[in-house]
Amino acid sequence: MEGLYSFLILIDSFLGSADWFPYALLGVGLFFTIYLKFPQIRFFKHAWQVVTGKFDKESDPGDTTHFRALTTALSGTVGTGNISGVAFAIFLGGPAALFWMWVTAFLGMTTKFVEVTLSHKYRVKTEDGTMAGGPMYYMDRRLNMKWLAVAFAIATVVSSFGTGNLPQSNGIAQSIEATFGFEPWMVGSVLGILLALVILGGIQ
Repeated sequence: MEGLYSFLILIDSFLGSADWFPYALLGVGLFFTIYLKFPQIRFFKHAWQVVTGKFDKESDPGDTTHFRALTTALSGTVGTGNISGVAFAIFLGGPAALFWMWVTAFLGMTTKFVEVTLSHKYRVKTEDGTMAGGPMYYMDRRLNMKWLAVAFAIATVVSSFGTGNLPQSNGIAQSIEATFGFEPWMVGSVLGILLALVILGGIQ
């Protein structure tokens, strides 16, 4: 366990203290924004129409609607970091931190646009007829880097238990314990049951 902790600290110190990371984040977004001629502005109206169901048809193939796909993606994106992280950033950097959040969000729209487009282009149909896609698929099918796809998939699974779920569950448990006095294990059990219902039921 000590070895795992040291490994995580090493990764955190490499990414968290690396000067190149924000430049890479903003640089990639800026490159795609210019190369694709500001798609986050040109396609905003179309994206809104897609999400609001203007192009939804019962006869179209697919496992879910555009709106449900969006809310599912947001459920895995928005977390405690979007609340406490913003407050902490403003506390450390002052109001100017908001400006860089806006810049990062604006350029990040294009990065996300490219990621989702590639995921759709290289998605596959599974044996049961459902669609499966994501970065690991275009890493394998387009870049011919299966080792990277496997590494990404493993990292995604690991991070889903770490930064993806544990901070959120811990925050909920602590809040309910402080407010209503319920033990954390009780809150965790209820959250586990609700999560099992979602996973077993699937995204409908």
